[in-house]
Amino acid sequence: MDKNAFVFMGGTFDPIHNGHLRTALELQQWMGVERVNLIPSKEPVHRSAPGRSAEQRLQMVDLAVQNEPALHADAREVKSAKPSFSLHTLESLRYELGGERPICMIMGMDAYQTLPTWHEWERFVDLAHLIVVRRPGYDVPECDTLKKFTAKHETESVSKVLSTPAGFVLFHELTPLGISATQIRQTIARGLSPRYLFPDQVWQYIQDNRLYGLTN
Repeated sequence: MDKNAFVFMGGTFDPIHNGHLRTALELQQWMGVERVNLIPSKEPVHRSAPGRSAEQRLQMVDLAVQNEPALHADAREVKSAKPSFSLHTLESLRYELGGERPICMIMGMDAYQTLPTWHEWERFVDLAHLIVVRRPGYDVPECDTLKKFTAKHETESVSKVLSTPAGFVLFHELTPLGISATQIRQTIARGLSPRYLFPDQVWQYIQDNRLYGLTN
């Protein structure tokens, strides 16, 4: 079990669900790291603002992982005064953890496809490794810029990633659970039960706080 690497997955988590949790847990087990940190964004830059506050989304993540020691809710973006740019998070992690510890940022292939539109994205691998979750049959996009970047940094070795601070892109194929936060919000808005799509304690929090259009 590697206790040195800092592995994290960011997102709005609006709300967090079993698809997020299962992906994080499978990657923790596959990589052999102590835990995966889940970092809710304060105010996402690349999408419209969530209807729930950053503090509410953080609380739901915290509830979701409270009985799973391999997963951890990390409040750094919620507490930060800066916008939720991935570069800012990576810079703060590198400053906090020093120059030698491996840092690994998990993202889905859909996010990886849009990477060239992200703020100073080419600097990410100066600060961390990218762990890209690929769905079966889902290949690297045809964008020339991203293809060259991938060819330069790709590795198939987990051990290389865990023994160096930054610089690699590692793909791992998973069959994700067919759950989306949008689906959950729509289910709740229609007055239907979303149970078994996420942990019961998250559903209880949503009901207690009347989130996602709940009125009674």
